[in-house]
Amino acid sequence: MRDCLVLAGPTDEIYSAAGTDLLTEVERERAAAFVQEGDRRDFVAAHLLVRRCAAKVLGVPEDRLTLLQHCDRCGPGHGRPYLAEVPELGVSLSHSHGYVCVAVGPGRVGVDAERVPAGPPDRALVSHALAPAERPLARDNEALIRLWVRKEALIKRGELTLDALGTIDLSALPLGGDTTPPDGEGAGPGGEGIRRLEWAGRHLLEWRTGSGVAVCVVTDHPATLG
Repeated sequence: MRDCLVLAGPTDEIYSAAGTDLLTEVERERAAAFVQEGDRRDFVAAHLLVRRCAAKVLGVPEDRLTLLQHCDRCGPGHGRPYLAEVPELGVSLSHSHGYVCVAVGPGRVGVDAERVPAGPPDRALVSHALAPAERPLARDNEALIRLWVRKEALIKRGELTLDALGTIDLSALPLGGDTTPPDGEGAGPGGEGIRRLEWAGRHLLEWRTGSGVAVCVVTDHPATLG
């Protein structure tokens, strides 16, 4: 098994109607329930991409993998994803308005992708989601969403909840242009340079797409962007 792997890209480059044969009956039912076609394609693309990513990590064909989800409150059908064949492997996926990102690897894995909206930051969200030391950093939506995706990635790792967002302070981590991409690393998929950060034993991989989506991946081990 290789270390953590991250795959990402525009939905239109990943989506395949024929590929839905790989999905479980539950996944196909969930996909069919979306009202907006774009949302349905995002969902399908993310669920196909996570299989592709896991297949690369495990060295097995994609059609040998079954993606399931379980909610601690509601039971199976949605919630934290896992592979039926390798339930101990960390799996996470996210999609946002035509862009999808997935991460697979040992230990806990979390990924979030969110489009940066126009206009001033939502002050109610700032108050709810950010620790006191983080709030002055949210001068615009760019900074706010970058902080938000970090915390959403922690939620997907199972170490934070929505009602406790403000209890974790990430203000010591640089935002946006405060950092420089590592030498030779290049840019993230469809966007700016990649940032690699470390916080309390966790590894963060971040970038922003040219279409305005901020992405954060948090893993126990350094991740490779494929």
